[in-house]
Amino acid sequence: MKKVVHFGAGNIGRGFIGALFSQSGYHVVFVDISEQIINQLNEDKQYNVKLATDQQETLNIQNVSGLNNLNQEEEVIAAIKEAAFLTTAIGPTILPRIAPLIAKGLLARVNENKDKLYVIACENQISATDLLKGYILEHLDDADKSKVLAHVAFLNSAVDRIVPIQHNEASLDVLVEPYHEWVVEATEEIPHIEGMKIVPDLAPFIERKLFTVNTGHAVIAYFGYLAHKETIDETLADKVIYNQVKATLEETGAYLIHKYNLNPDEHQKYIEKIISRFKNAHLQDGVTRVGRSPLRKLGPEDRLVRPAVQAQKAGLSYTNLAKAIAAALLFDYKEDEEAAKLQTMLQEQGIAPVLHEVCGLDEANELAQEVIRHYNDMKQA
Repeated sequence: MKKVVHFGAGNIGRGFIGALFSQSGYHVVFVDISEQIINQLNEDKQYNVKLATDQQETLNIQNVSGLNNLNQEEEVIAAIKEAAFLTTAIGPTILPRIAPLIAKGLLARVNENKDKLYVIACENQISATDLLKGYILEHLDDADKSKVLAHVAFLNSAVDRIVPIQHNEASLDVLVEPYHEWVVEATEEIPHIEGMKIVPDLAPFIERKLFTVNTGHAVIAYFGYLAHKETIDETLADKVIYNQVKATLEETGAYLIHKYNLNPDEHQKYIEKIISRFKNAHLQDGVTRVGRSPLRKLGPEDRLVRPAVQAQKAGLSYTNLAKAIAAALLFDYKEDEEAAKLQTMLQEQGIAPVLHEVCGLDEANELAQEVIRHYNDMKQA
């Protein structure tokens, strides 16, 4: 049976990427540091993916196993030597940590197996596979780099599926929304995977997704948190916040239409479809889950700052994006490490230095000035 090595046995890995590979006839070797999940995968050899619908349709996922990369390095390398695909759904910040092991695996593979291997980082990050490729190549000398690049294709992708926090800690089963999208950038023919769409240019797809789905999700979470809401669907039931989300996505939409010459009517339908997904009450998706890691989400290339900066450069409106950035700065959920760190930075340095350090915005920038105004107004409210 064909094999895929997938780094990240969490809910996205099991409920999305791993599930699609299994349904496409692959044996999925999950690689993770969670001893409980790895042991359970090896014992059960299957799990269920449940769709968040009234009927709650269930898909049984088979042909799965697990390896612990902390103490099974040689076994992971051996699996990479045999795999047709190597994928990740582990979080962009973790990619540098797994790169040394992947580099060893790729080198061992190309020395013995000349079949093409496809590496795809399935992360909420623009050009995530390019980033992973860079981290991997740092651990290879020039001769080994040439060997790896001759037989390994690094393909960027955009992934989209809402997977909320699960409340079945003892189970491998995963609750997911019915909708999913996996777009991979490739100019060559690659093996067919159920649910994977191949495109020659990923940029319009990944920016459309990041600046509609991820931006919209974040806006709901941060305004919902400030309004003391519990879940995403509950937050969207608030008409004021609903209008705020819609206005923000109209700003990101104007930028996307301007940059990629998208059809305005089609993009408006896409926005409405995304908002309808957020309304799914079966997901019970918490605002604190969606809002977590605000330092990353406030980064200059991420879902709030990048579209605001690009809109500003294009002479388009960014007022609602500025307000969303301010709301993110007020996310003081103490159980989230990044939120706590952000609040400490704001207390010790003030907002202008934080905007410069975290968001890459200079105080003199009109966008930064607008964020500061909204921040001060909301803080006093």
